[in-house]
Amino acid sequence: MSDQSLNRIALRKMMSSKSSVFSLFIITVCLLCSFFSYLFIPDKTPYANQMYLELATLPPMSKALFLQIPNDNYIDESWVEYFFVGKKSNYTKIPITNYDVIDNNIFYTSLSTNIKKKYNGKYKIVEQTFWFGTDRFGRDLLSRIIYGVRVSIAVGLIAVIISLIIGISLGLIAGFYRGRVDDIIMWFVNVIWSIPTLLMVIAITLALGKGFWQVFVAVGLTMWVEVARIVRGQVMAIRELEYVEASKVLAYSPFRIITKHILPNVIGPVIVISAANFAAAILIEAGLSFLGIGAQPPIPSWGSIIKDHYSYIIMDKAYLAIIPGIAIMLLVLSFMTIGNSLRDAFDVRD
Repeated sequence: MSDQSLNRIALRKMMSSKSSVFSLFIITVCLLCSFFSYLFIPDKTPYANQMYLELATLPPMSKALFLQIPNDNYIDESWVEYFFVGKKSNYTKIPITNYDVIDNNIFYTSLSTNIKKKYNGKYKIVEQTFWFGTDRFGRDLLSRIIYGVRVSIAVGLIAVIISLIIGISLGLIAGFYRGRVDDIIMWFVNVIWSIPTLLMVIAITLALGKGFWQVFVAVGLTMWVEVARIVRGQVMAIRELEYVEASKVLAYSPFRIITKHILPNVIGPVIVISAANFAAAILIEAGLSFLGIGAQPPIPSWGSIIKDHYSYIIMDKAYLAIIPGIAIMLLVLSFMTIGNSLRDAFDVRD
């Protein structure tokens, strides 16, 4: 009952901060967008990769007219594949400038050639609004940004899980057994700690190869060190408390003492460090993609979008690099704010 009361007090304390509520809202929206990407994005093709080179670098809020022609060789895909990967378009969209309909024939002027052409068959004229404009390949920037949330959240989540598994395990063992076991583990931790994170991630990525899944492993294998140090410090303090000594007197196994009595009491600090690690993982993934060794094309990543368009900053198309930069900033800042709020909420000294 007291535990529930303390949790309620901590929750009320955290929710009393406007910055925490706003950060939680940003994270919730990003989580929904990452999981239900294809329900939100205008471009529902795989990886939001539909190109219209004649529509490259359109400014935000631009509108374009399309002649939509059905594809005869379209193969329907399962909803699972559509939900996670997207689906190939069942029609061809041709950007046009104008059209006329005469005797069931449509005469249209293609944007790419400015030549009037005739088409006889099923068609549909649609107008599409590019809310964030288009990138240098004529792809819908809004769709690429929303899909990029999925990449950032996935990398952060998997990397944090990997770091927690390794860090908590080594920290619990080192803090509980101490002695020679602690010396060996901490020597290994200090060696890993001395290597610059980004250089180590680059080395692991190059060893495992470039790719989406390799980024998960590379980032996760470099973020467990801080978790292990914090868990070890907490365990070394907790193992001297009376209830742990009582468990030893009752001849409980070390595994039961660690998992049932010590581990639940280190979860609070671990949650706080996990929020910070989540933000760090998003930054590292963006940096790797910017360097070209992260998620590979055509997978849209915020870092790769900035890489493709950073040269446009000195032109009148700066928004192509600024929009994904703002997205990274907002998501990272939200996770750091939540981490600080959790730390303050669980601080028993207040």
